[in-house]
Amino acid sequence: MISFSPLDFIVIILFFVAVLAIGFYFGRKTSDQADDYLLSGRKVGLFLFVLTTVSTWYGGILGVGEFTYRYGLVSWFTQGFPYYVFAFLFAIFFAKKVRTASLFTIPDKLTNTYGKKVGLISAILVFVLVSPAPYLLMTANLIQLLFGTGIIISLVLALLLSVLYLFHGGFKSNIYADALQFFVMFGGFFVVLIIAFHSLGGLKFLQTNLPAKHLQITGGASPTFIIVWFLIALWTFADPGFHQRCYAAKTGDIAVKGIIISIFFMALFDFLTTSTGLYARAVFPNLSRPVLSYPMLAEKILSPGIKGIFYAAMFATIMSTLNSFLFLSATTIGRDFIFKISKYQNENKLKFYTVYGLIISGILSIILAYFIPSVIEIWYTVGSLCIPGIILPVVSAYYPKLKINNKILLWEIIMAVSMSVLWYFFRDYFSAVKIVNEIEPMLVGLFTASIIHLFGLMKNSVFFEAKTE
Repeated sequence: MISFSPLDFIVIILFFVAVLAIGFYFGRKTSDQADDYLLSGRKVGLFLFVLTTVSTWYGGILGVGEFTYRYGLVSWFTQGFPYYVFAFLFAIFFAKKVRTASLFTIPDKLTNTYGKKVGLISAILVFVLVSPAPYLLMTANLIQLLFGTGIIISLVLALLLSVLYLFHGGFKSNIYADALQFFVMFGGFFVVLIIAFHSLGGLKFLQTNLPAKHLQITGGASPTFIIVWFLIALWTFADPGFHQRCYAAKTGDIAVKGIIISIFFMALFDFLTTSTGLYARAVFPNLSRPVLSYPMLAEKILSPGIKGIFYAAMFATIMSTLNSFLFLSATTIGRDFIFKISKYQNENKLKFYTVYGLIISGILSIILAYFIPSVIEIWYTVGSLCIPGIILPVVSAYYPKLKINNKILLWEIIMAVSMSVLWYFFRDYFSAVKIVNEIEPMLVGLFTASIIHLFGLMKNSVFFEAKTE
């Protein structure tokens, strides 16, 4: 049974008020110009770049707690370490190129490189991948736990807390709200970990009370399982959030340094969340709902007021991603759909289109979260199905030597996603052949995309040789 004191409520409500106040305050001077509203004038400095990149990177905090509770350190090895590697590679090979392009979205770049059809279909994939619905649902679940409100009211409250300041303040409001939430999320998890260490014990306590595999870096997982998670981390190259923040950076050097510095803070936060999850497993070895491992640990070891700080940290971790995904989704709707299908492409109307996008995205997210309450569970699946269709197009758009024919690239996207979807539905027919059944849909999609892209590159080479003869 989870209970809250008046002091806990005061702390959490003050946090909500602070987020709204900062969002409105820093967004008050945002103009209607596209660069200003969508990318804060492309003047984001190193400090804010790091804060918003790190805070946005996390969102599924309750899922992190559940994963760590169930599997131990392998949670970090699959959900953390691969992303540091690919984030570093993105910083070295893409960040400066993205900033130099000075565009607004990934579909913008693909439209410039491969044409309108590729731009439009990539916009559909990006829209699916940046759906705020999972984060809206997680925020609503915490509100329900805290205030006992119904799911509809909780979803509406969660949306309003994350979207109100975006209507006028745009990306500037987004990044300043994220900056506050950065400090809250780190502060809350520092507090709970310090208290757990002093009240329960250190490494010896964990070694005594955890299954041995929980403290093994691979957790006894199969190589296939590990490889799949590393491949999923390839998504970093096509992460709309990374691209958006690089477009908004003051310089290309800030984008590069910002991502590299962010990796260190990501590793630190992963240490905090993984350690907290291990303590939860050690204290509660038989939780029926591991998704509540963090709240249950808080109930066990935190005093009134301190528990409110920890809940504010969980809200901050989710809402910093929710507001960013709402804005990314709205930008996709406004820039990549409404603007590009409009007869009169007036960039001065992009703010107007994006506001419409915020409304549409918010309503769609509430509907999805309400009618599919397991949306968090299918989030991984949807990502796995869509990611294969967009990674190679994005990489090749920034490296001309990897560019292929527009039509072939269009078929690459369509076939990669289609094969992932088909294998998702049909692989159970091979349940008797374990090695085949264990092949993830994402692997099928990536293999399909790689074969088609290689064909396109070979065709380029043959065409070039024919011209030079």
